[in-house]
Amino acid sequence: MKINYNISAMVANSALQKNDGALGNSLEKLSSGLKINHAKDNASGLAMARRMNAQIRSLEVANQNSNDGISVIEIAEGALQEVEDMVQRMNELAIKACNGTIEDTDRKAIDDEIKQLKEEIERISKATMYNGQVLLDGSFDVKGYTDNLDLKVTTYSDEVRSGEYTIDSLTAVFVDGKLDPNQCSFTGGTGFPADSKATFENDSLVVEGANGFKMEFMIKQDMSASSINIDVTGLGEMRMQIGTNEGQELDVRISAISLRTLGIEGYDCLTKENSEKFLDRMDIAISYINEARSKLGAYQNRLEHTVNTLDVSEENMTAAYSRIMDVDMAEEMTEYTKNNVLVQAGTSMLAQANERPSSVLQLLQ
Repeated sequence: MKINYNISAMVANSALQKNDGALGNSLEKLSSGLKINHAKDNASGLAMARRMNAQIRSLEVANQNSNDGISVIEIAEGALQEVEDMVQRMNELAIKACNGTIEDTDRKAIDDEIKQLKEEIERISKATMYNGQVLLDGSFDVKGYTDNLDLKVTTYSDEVRSGEYTIDSLTAVFVDGKLDPNQCSFTGGTGFPADSKATFENDSLVVEGANGFKMEFMIKQDMSASSINIDVTGLGEMRMQIGTNEGQELDVRISAISLRTLGIEGYDCLTKENSEKFLDRMDIAISYINEARSKLGAYQNRLEHTVNTLDVSEENMTAAYSRIMDVDMAEEMTEYTKNNVLVQAGTSMLAQANERPSSVLQLLQ
């Protein structure tokens, strides 16, 4: 029998420390609910889980962005609905003003109401905002620029590709404040379809071609020019980040709403002849609003599908993250119970091992 080195106690103590460490790990997992609390628990699993967590949080923000986009569209579309109602009212008033049974004094009263409706359309265009940003003044429509101060790109269709365009020659003559088609001419150059057709009306030049090509310009005054360069940027829409990676964006194009874009600027119902001209413009105005609303509706449908997709992705990614990080409470409780019993048994055995050397006193009696 030896008393200087108690090997039995050393063995019992080593086992006790091991089981006590395992019991501490079980307590940490049970109290935190996590299977991985430190990198040492599962280094590769922790790295995967951290990337997943970053992806989940990114999906949450992208989801918020998409819902914000839906809110923007709902505000703009709601304002357009009111504008359409006012245009419909003006259409009714124009029809009444065209009737030969009323006099110009009656038409004056009709025109007074039309003026108020026009002013309200302009006010709505400037007052419809989201987070301090005006939505209907053309700020979120595509942009284009020319090198001629008298010619301005107002809008163009989605089918017009970004790039450089050239007008070989353009002549514009105003008569009584409006372009005279008989004295105006247009010759397209680089970028314009071969079958381009130009229309002059009020202060606008509209160039249309095959496959939905359409580009509209505003002419400020009489002009005669050649080799006009146009830069179609393809930029200007409200760009929304709807994904978690670079480039996962949606460009929302919101058409400008004004008396000019609706084609009713400068028209009145003070006479029967004027009323007939004004009535003729109503179809153009209604078509423009319907086209703008249909675009917004398409964007909203797409964003709603985007939100649904992000919800599913977030749900599945969270489930994957949970499988890596979350502890199985029932399984870990079983492990805890085992380690607890082993610690109690090890403590008891260590106590008995420490008592064994004292039995040598029996030999000294």
